[in-house]
Order: sequence, then C-alpha cells, then structure tokens
Amino acid sequence: MGYSYDYPRPCVTTDCLIFKRINSKWSLLLIERAHEPFKGCWALPGGFLEMDEDLETCAARELQEETGLTGISLHQLYAFGAPNRDPRHRTISIAYWGIDETQQEAVGGDDAAKAQWFALDELPSLAFDHELAIQKALSNNEVKLILKD
Repeated sequence: MGYSYDYPRPCVTTDCLIFKRINSKWSLLLIERAHEPFKGCWALPGGFLEMDEDLETCAARELQEETGLTGISLHQLYAFGAPNRDPRHRTISIAYWGIDETQQEAVGGDDAAKAQWFALDELPSLAFDHELAIQKALSNNEVKLILKD
C-alpha cells in the first residue's frame, strides 16, 4: 500500500511505563538505547507503530522486542505530541502503563542494549521527553492508587 501526500505527516510511536515492586520499592523498567538519537541514554521501552497494527499491539510488541517481557496488561495513559520531542522528525507517542507481576527476566533486545529496573526515587536522566511521561503516570489517579505504599 503506497501513500503520497503534498505535506509531511507525523510518525506515531508507543512508549511503555512498566512498574514492578522490587524489595518493597516500586521500580520502573528502562532500556539503554543502542542507537542514535540518544545512544547510551536510558529511555522507556517503545518504538514505531507498524501500518497494520493497533496502538496497544504496538506497545506490547515493542515491550517484548526491547525487554523480553510478555503478558503484561497495558493501559493507555496519555498522548505526547510536542513538536520537537524527537530530534529525527515529528513524532507523536502514545504512552501505556502496566504492572509486571510476572517472574520474567527483563533483557535488552532489538535496539535496546540493556533493560534494567530502577527504583522510582533513583531514576537516571532520560532520553526524549520520557521524564514528562513518568511525571504524567505518577500523577494519574489509577497509577497512584496502585503504587501507594
């Protein structure tokens, strides 16, 4: 299926905020980017929507490709669309959140050099606008209710 437009069109991605309780502290799963932009920086697992998939399928696929995790119930959080959020081109991202209650090991794959859990109070600097996505998740009433200590 080919497309031809007179004007540029934005790209669509999904990002995943996956939380897990580790040693009585809530942690967030991040990936170390293996490629530019932001090579070597930490980011939320995520990536580009394929033409034949819906948003939630994209989020689950990207999560599996970059971390190996499957079977996590994902909930749509928010759409991020600031014009300069991605230095490559105009990109709109739909963020999803979920709780990992599995015993699966998170391992970096695809374009993620590593996957690692970080305590919420010990997060590194992040690529793109992913700090904003985390703030949005932590202020979401449903997420706050689940993550309360």
